[in-house]
Amino acid sequence: MRCLKLQHINYFFPVFNLGAGYHSESKAKEYKHVCKRACQKAVDRLRAGAMALEAVTAALTELEDSPFTNAGTGSNLNLSGDIECDASIMDGKSLEYGAVGALSGIKNPVLVARRLLSEAQKGKLSAGRIPPCFLVGTGAQQWALTHGIPPCPSEKMATKFSLSAYKRNKRKMELAEKIETEHHFLKRQRTSSGTPISSSLDTVGAIVVDQEGNVAAAVSSGGLAMKHPGRVGQAAHYGCGCWAENAHDARTYATAVSTSGCGEHLIRTMLARECSTAVQAEDAHQALLEAMQNKFIGSRFLASEDGVLGGVIVLRCCKCGDDQSSENLQALLVEFLWSHTTESMCVGYMSAHDSKAKLLYYSISSFFCILDNPLSKKCHQHEWFLMPC
Repeated sequence: MRCLKLQHINYFFPVFNLGAGYHSESKAKEYKHVCKRACQKAVDRLRAGAMALEAVTAALTELEDSPFTNAGTGSNLNLSGDIECDASIMDGKSLEYGAVGALSGIKNPVLVARRLLSEAQKGKLSAGRIPPCFLVGTGAQQWALTHGIPPCPSEKMATKFSLSAYKRNKRKMELAEKIETEHHFLKRQRTSSGTPISSSLDTVGAIVVDQEGNVAAAVSSGGLAMKHPGRVGQAAHYGCGCWAENAHDARTYATAVSTSGCGEHLIRTMLARECSTAVQAEDAHQALLEAMQNKFIGSRFLASEDGVLGGVIVLRCCKCGDDQSSENLQALLVEFLWSHTTESMCVGYMSAHDSKAKLLYYSISSFFCILDNPLSKKCHQHEWFLMPC
């Protein structure tokens, strides 16, 4: 474990990830540029006095606009050759949540999730109806259009890379199906025949703490390559893709979490909320290790899986000092942790006084790793910061 201690005044802290999965070294320069832009967008908003929710939305929008991430533009194509995106956002102050699933024809799904959250905060609809917090498919698209979010045809969101990946994956599926038909393989053999489907990076996410200690989290994903139309991953599910919760008293921490990886694994374990609960322990690093091992890798809900794939980034913070309600300057302790079981994970962060974002790339083979489970490796990192705010 490597620790870093920095000191700043008027502190805020955005963190983001480009997904837990496979990151091509040939695109390292592009990853660096998109990370820098996302962090800068969030920091610019925070410097202008915006709250965490606005900053996390700005960062996710930038990540969705990049053709090198599997979110928004450049997302994986499904079996039908269409783009369907998932996204969610949570505000730690109000505890409100908004999400969309299997959404087509909208360039920035996180903006729809954000709008759902803000509309819900206005209260009940006419005739006492409860406003929605989670919409899917054509209903989500229609709601977005009626609330002023412009449409964007899927063909404009597809990139040269995503289209070529789709054609390549389709050929692999056709070949595998042909082999299966000819040889009448058993079900277990059929699931593993042929070359595995290649996939772009998974869910991108961001977590932010602002100058007042409020936290927010958001995630966005194009989902698995060649997924069935209508499939909704963890990026849209409550407690699975992201979690944000301000401290509710002097004895608790504010936490923000974003997950990435295989959506089905993350949904069945509700990993985001599990990690948020876990890091309320005194030793956040050890608590996250144990949560990943016991609640994810070794989860009884995933006992039938050959390998468990996922990654998580976590922020926790608390105000230090005897008088938690004082308006005088107090120290804000912020800890940033991340962990993954996938081949690689790419994370970045930037504080109020950094001149540029810090981008960190970690692979299972090259960083601090622990192998407790024969089915899955895991990699962990922890950094902490203490400064007056």
